[in-house]
Amino acid sequence: MGYPRIAGLPPVSVARWSGADPRAAGTTIGTHAHDFLVLLYVEHGDGPVRVDGRDWHLAVGDAFVIAPGAVVADPDAHIEPDVTAWAVFFPTDAVDPAGVAPLVSWRTHPLLSPFINARNGGAQRLSVPSTQQAAWSAQLAVLADELNGRREHYTDAVRAHLTVLLVWLGRLVVDTPSALTDDPLLASVFDVIERRYADIDPPIGLRDVADSLGLTTGHLATVVARRTGRTVMQWITERRMREARRLLADTDLTIAALARRVGYRDPGYFVRRFRREHGVPPLAWRRA
Repeated sequence: MGYPRIAGLPPVSVARWSGADPRAAGTTIGTHAHDFLVLLYVEHGDGPVRVDGRDWHLAVGDAFVIAPGAVVADPDAHIEPDVTAWAVFFPTDAVDPAGVAPLVSWRTHPLLSPFINARNGGAQRLSVPSTQQAAWSAQLAVLADELNGRREHYTDAVRAHLTVLLVWLGRLVVDTPSALTDDPLLASVFDVIERRYADIDPPIGLRDVADSLGLTTGHLATVVARRTGRTVMQWITERRMREARRLLADTDLTIAALARRVGYRDPGYFVRRFRREHGVPPLAWRRA
């Protein structure tokens, strides 16, 4: 399913989506996949959604991103009447009009990193702190107002407001582990990873984290996977990749030097790992 473009209008759609009348938002009802990006923000209530065969339970303050190509199950039978959420639909050129073909450019754009992280699982859930939830609702309302009002220069305003939302979303990605640290065990896991993710001699692994916490590898692996949906090694890789993206953007380090800074002795392996996670090699990310 492609984004429904209309000549002269910016390729962005925003709707305040209600469980009482999900069709009123203009969303697609029925199991479907699409080649554009979707951001959901839950303003009130809670309920399930299924993406690529995985069930997610969304609640107030959840920002939920769905990657292009993901299969979204028919939501009609699962929406609770008291759920109110915002839905934002947009192709990559809404953010970067000069970008190349969809499903290529979105993997290289820094503002779209939450959708990159969602690529393997089809979706990613992020938590908006309670102190920021009113600002999210207000920003979405302003974006909707610009689209509906169509005042002078509104196309530029729409792109600017969407960019602000994506910046906020990207900051949530950076803070994702902190949203899980109410759990003492997870807090300890992330503390070990934060202190040691860049270690090279030897590099940190599951056994090192387990030994630091006095746990067996089997028990730690099971608990982390059950509570976060990711393995310990995926969290280690995520932390390394986050630092790699920062260094690519903010420094002129060579790839070899950068690889060592984030815990990879072999630059070639780092490049392959980065490409696997982001769809492009590190130098392409830096140029973007």
